[in-house]
Amino acid sequence: MKATLLTPNTLTMNSSEPLNASGSGETSQPNIVRRQELAKRLAVSTRTIDNWMAKRLIPYIQVSPRFYLYEFDAVLAALKKHYGIETAPRR
Repeated sequence: MKATLLTPNTLTMNSSEPLNASGSGETSQPNIVRRQELAKRLAVSTRTIDNWMAKRLIPYIQVSPRFYLYEFDAVLAALKKHYGIETAPRR
């Protein structure tokens, strides 16, 4: 079973047409990562990622019963929202 994340501007992989409306062939694909890469980027353990999933604090894509993928930007936004982290402008 394959999981596919499609955006409105994308076509199938077999298409020779451009993937976005600008015609450049470049798309802004989501930054999809596995659990271990997500843990590394956030400087936490994989167990912490599992706990956040169980508490439904972070969004994930379930590919199979034991395989999950994460969109890094969405996870970061969810954590910022949950923990109330705001970015302050630098002086």
